[in-house]
Amino acid sequence: MCNTDTRNVAATIDQIRSLATAGCEIVRCAVPDMAAAVALADIKRLSPIPVIADIHFDYRLALKVLDGGIDGLRLNPGNIGERWKVEEVVRAARERLVPIRIGVNAGSLEKELLEKYGHPTAEAMVESALGHVRILEELGYDQIKISLKASDVPKTVDAYRLLATRVDYPLHIGITEAGTIFSGTIKSSVGLGILLSEGIGDTMRVSLTGDPVDEIRVGWEILKALGLRRKGINFVSCPTCGRCQIDLIGVAQEVEKRLAVIDTPLTVAVMGCVVNGPGEAREADVGIAGGRGEGLLFRHGEIVRKVPESEMADALVAEVEKMAKEKS
Repeated sequence: MCNTDTRNVAATIDQIRSLATAGCEIVRCAVPDMAAAVALADIKRLSPIPVIADIHFDYRLALKVLDGGIDGLRLNPGNIGERWKVEEVVRAARERLVPIRIGVNAGSLEKELLEKYGHPTAEAMVESALGHVRILEELGYDQIKISLKASDVPKTVDAYRLLATRVDYPLHIGITEAGTIFSGTIKSSVGLGILLSEGIGDTMRVSLTGDPVDEIRVGWEILKALGLRRKGINFVSCPTCGRCQIDLIGVAQEVEKRLAVIDTPLTVAVMGCVVNGPGEAREADVGIAGGRGEGLLFRHGEIVRKVPESEMADALVAEVEKMAKEKS
């Protein structure tokens, strides 16, 4: 999701392009007022990827972004107000074949559900979602996607598991308010990893306090770790120990940073000792197995040459770039 002021078209488009370059395939923008809704038409027109409008409370904002050609709505019909307002939004969405995502957040559950359950439980979140779904289904609308997000990982997982047994709509998954890049990455990886490994989830967002480009990078690493998607470098490096006789940490960090721009799916290994190093390097598309102040450069399991420590990063990056070019 963009964290720019949606009313600033230039800044928002710059961020969307950065996100798309990092591998983002669909982006969401907040629509807090009519000025943002108007600006979203230009953003949609200039965006290289589909744009979702995040709408709350005011049905007129939804109608405006639909007029502007938006690709999807994140909207809870229960907080839009009178039924006729929801009907107008649904009618406009149906005419334009625009899907609606019902997004339930543990931090903003309905008062009556909090009174019923005492606090935001998984069951309360699912009941909230089904209530919103019911409104749309009563209006004959089924182009629906649902999300159930909490900052608590087990609660989020339980909610999605329960919902998956109740509906057959696509699910958008995520751990909301997960935290900064360190804690948020861990929470998101655990929660999303569990759900995806169980076949739950059709789209996803990693929520981090910081640059949204990092959300995309973390999301891709989760998908790659589960073998669900392949894009860019699958980076393998050993944690180092007393047997390591090269500056493996420095070499690994430099190589990973320099290869971040590679989109070709390749496995690259930077290993530091004779125990696991040669085996991991051989199994990688390109790898280095370190020794005493030097290392062996491997390509598809074959030794290319011996490289001094001072040239390891350059040699490995050059070999990966060469292979990526051959595969592109």
